[in-house]
Amino acid sequence: MFLVLSDPAIYEFENAPPVSEAWLVDRFARLEAGRSKDGEQTWLNWVIRLPSGELAGYVQSTVLASGMAYVAYELASAHWRKGIGSAAVRVMMQELSSRYGVNTFIAVLKSQNYRSIGLLQKLEFVAASEEVLSIVAPEPDERVMMKAQSPEAAL
Repeated sequence: MFLVLSDPAIYEFENAPPVSEAWLVDRFARLEAGRSKDGEQTWLNWVIRLPSGELAGYVQSTVLASGMAYVAYELASAHWRKGIGSAAVRVMMQELSSRYGVNTFIAVLKSQNYRSIGLLQKLEFVAASEEVLSIVAPEPDERVMMKAQSPEAAL
């Protein structure tokens, strides 16, 4: 994953590549705990592998007891615009819904990140409701999108 996540194109809008393999190993070890220290959040992470076995990126989620989940993803630029990211996020959302009872998905992204906006729109995410925005409290340069499994689930 170090090589995949070292792709500088991924970081056009935020963050930076991992500083070393050791740093990434440490980060993954913390994520493998599977829960926040207070036990209120479940952390789930999956790598994306192509049929060839090649690593392409990852999807991840923070699941809240309320039935909401934050979703995130990173994909190496060589795999952009091929449907791989949206397929991986779709499968993750199905898993979160069926196994963890998630009914509302939330994505927080930089407002200028047109690629992620397109991916989320393809998955039928829309602008977050005022209620979700009040929970998330985004930074001024962030956009929050959501997808509710049913109208009753939307906040």
